[in-house]
Amino acid sequence: MDGTSAIADVRAASRPRFRRRFWRSGMQGSDLSWALAFLVPYVAVFLLFVLYPVGYGLYLGHQPASYAELFADPIYLRTLVNTALFLAIGVNVKLFCALLLSGFFIKRKWWIRALLLIFILPWAVPSIPTFISIHWMLDGQWGFINNLLWALFGVNGPSWLTQRWMALGSVIVAYIWKWMPFWTVIFLAGRMAIRPEIYDAATVDGATGARRFIHVTFPLLANLYLLCTLLSVLWTLGDFITTFLVSTGGPAWSTDVLATLGFRYAFDLGNPALGVAAMLSALPLLIPVTVTLMRRFQTSEIQL
Repeated sequence: MDGTSAIADVRAASRPRFRRRFWRSGMQGSDLSWALAFLVPYVAVFLLFVLYPVGYGLYLGHQPASYAELFADPIYLRTLVNTALFLAIGVNVKLFCALLLSGFFIKRKWWIRALLLIFILPWAVPSIPTFISIHWMLDGQWGFINNLLWALFGVNGPSWLTQRWMALGSVIVAYIWKWMPFWTVIFLAGRMAIRPEIYDAATVDGATGARRFIHVTFPLLANLYLLCTLLSVLWTLGDFITTFLVSTGGPAWSTDVLATLGFRYAFDLGNPALGVAAMLSALPLLIPVTVTLMRRFQTSEIQL
């Protein structure tokens, strides 16, 4: 204990002197000028495009009257339900299906590899043309899906975008279809990092098929799955393009999520403070998810 204490005292005493030597031997002359020339633009961009918008947004959304007006609006309460369904169904179905599909695409066959290239195309294509195409495919009169149903079966298709639950379901399906390939590739990389010896030992013990997935694969990928879930919740909560382009929030703002509702408050109604308040109302979910995510990174529990 005495030796350990002495070492700690020496380290504590050496820290101030090390700091003084560091600052005294700092860059001078042309080195300092070049360092400032490279540093100042990045600091200016950070202050102008990151710190200022965030600070101004917090300033707009700090008034309690905005939140009182927000919770008194039935559209906002309905939007909370839409956002909860969008997160719960979109994130969980997307990630679970991606995990299952990664088990299919890991097979070493040439036609499976070729199918994987086709499978990731929805993710590779830019979001805006993708969701605009889906919107017009779901058009009740001229859409491709309803025309196909009429041509094949002689039946009139449903009004996909003129009923709340049908339109919200269409948004969720479009979102899952767009982003599931990305997470499939992530889980595929995680599966490929599992050593074959583990599967060989599991096979000897009689764990094959579904039992091997439940008792071997999923426990090894559990931390990765949790990380992907947390990241997906953050990204999905801020997703604006999917709802705005697929259903346009209609009919009558009935399929809006928090991202699109905040936009409508700020620009359609000309009330930026209310729009920012709508987005900041998601902080009770964002803060715990972000803290949990950072703790996972700090403890290095996510391993591939």
